[in-house]
Amino acid sequence: MLKVMIADDEERICKLIQALVDWDSMGMEVAGIAHNGLEAIEMAKSLRPEILITDIQMPGCSGLELIEAVKKSNETLEIIIISGYAHFEYAQRAIKFGVGDYLLKPINKSELHATLQKLKGRVTERKESATDMQQLLQKSENDIRRLQEGLMGQLAEGREIPLSLETMRSEYYLRVECGLFQAFRIQIDGKTEEMSESGMTIVMDKVRNMLERNLHPRCCEMIFYWKNTACIGMMNYKESKRQEIKRSLKDCLNQLEAQKNLYGPITFSASVGSAVGKPEDLPLSIREAAVIIQERLLRGTGRVLDGAPAEGRLHEQNLLEKYLRLMTHAIEVISVEEADAVIDQIKSSIEGAKTVYGYELSELVRSCGHLFLSQLELAGREQEIQRFEERCERCGSMEELFGALRALQRSHLEELEKKREETSIRPIRQAKQYIQNHFSEQITMEEVSSVVGLSSAYFSVLFKKSEGEGFARYLINLRMEEAKRLLRESNIPAAEICRKVGYNDLKHFTHTFEKATGVKPATYRKLYG
Repeated sequence: MLKVMIADDEERICKLIQALVDWDSMGMEVAGIAHNGLEAIEMAKSLRPEILITDIQMPGCSGLELIEAVKKSNETLEIIIISGYAHFEYAQRAIKFGVGDYLLKPINKSELHATLQKLKGRVTERKESATDMQQLLQKSENDIRRLQEGLMGQLAEGREIPLSLETMRSEYYLRVECGLFQAFRIQIDGKTEEMSESGMTIVMDKVRNMLERNLHPRCCEMIFYWKNTACIGMMNYKESKRQEIKRSLKDCLNQLEAQKNLYGPITFSASVGSAVGKPEDLPLSIREAAVIIQERLLRGTGRVLDGAPAEGRLHEQNLLEKYLRLMTHAIEVISVEEADAVIDQIKSSIEGAKTVYGYELSELVRSCGHLFLSQLELAGREQEIQRFEERCERCGSMEELFGALRALQRSHLEELEKKREETSIRPIRQAKQYIQNHFSEQITMEEVSSVVGLSSAYFSVLFKKSEGEGFARYLINLRMEEAKRLLRESNIPAAEICRKVGYNDLKHFTHTFEKATGVKPATYRKLYG
């Protein structure tokens, strides 16, 4: 609704204007009424109406003074002046000050309606134009931000991009200056997969706000982008700001750590690469920050890490080859316990090493995960590797990192065990169904194993493992249960029952029945029939 304000010292004129217009249907409302010039000025400042209808002559100040005053506080205000013939020349002068239109007394309803409609069109057009311009500016800003984030993403991925002050300014619209360039990385660790999308957005916004508030004012330029749970960025600042930048980054991390319990089971860490004097050397600083952040796995989270680690010697222990050899056997026998023991051995070797760096540990565990998955006949292996990599990125300690590898192994080995059991159970289920349908016949274990496609030896072992008893005992029990049912529920002679449950020899049947139940068939019928 457009806000309309009426200013006239005559109350009857104000009421007349209100009565002449169906304000709702025009999408307008009368927001306020003033009865003198000074009151009108103050009311216009507070209400910020889109349209002002005012008498040319009012007590308190002249009409021109009123128009000049309200236009200063609200340049886009549309004004309709009301004038009698005696002040017609005065009204014409007022139009030069930006008055939208004027009406002569007595006020004509249709003329007032047409004037309001015309001014409404101006206001609407101006608002739409302002909105379009704002959207255009916003789109331009978003495009530039995406361009800059894309630059950081490509640099973080190791792409070779020619960089100089000129290209950064002209091609990426960065306000860089001569000075230092330094990469940084802020890592969020923990069970971020348990957080909702909106919850993770809140955390990322908090990181962004901290950086904007603590670092950006001290930098000539700063850009960053998000890759999963890592914020990767670049700072450009004057040499004189080096220590201040270092303190500000630490303050930023301390504030995030102080509030981490609000977000759930997560921690924050930060790393910085070397400060370099040329944009061309920025990729080196980015690579260093990515390596240094891995030191949190050994030194702990919640701190700013710097200083590139030395070349590691963990590879000399050939732990990857050892893992592959031991894990291959664990997979062959599908043993979760054996696979867990392999991890324990690798972990023990690392803990016994004199010097280990975080990046070595990370590379080793990730490589172990890749090797493990490569040994499986797995559909969608690339996606599984990607999920494992993302899980490793969220690990803030050696325990969590090995925990991710252990979880990967267990999930797949348990799935293999389940499939193996299903494969084993299926022929036994088929065998039991066949026995149920044919137990009155002279069936043998060889016959049943042949029906389900297994060797009799393997079938015997599998059947006993599944049912807890051998094939012969299972068949006897099934036949005896059916014999007991027939003795209880029918008057069929024992000799006939003997044949119905698969025995040709009545004496043998009677002996077997007595052994199973403790009584002869005739006695059983007397007791339970």
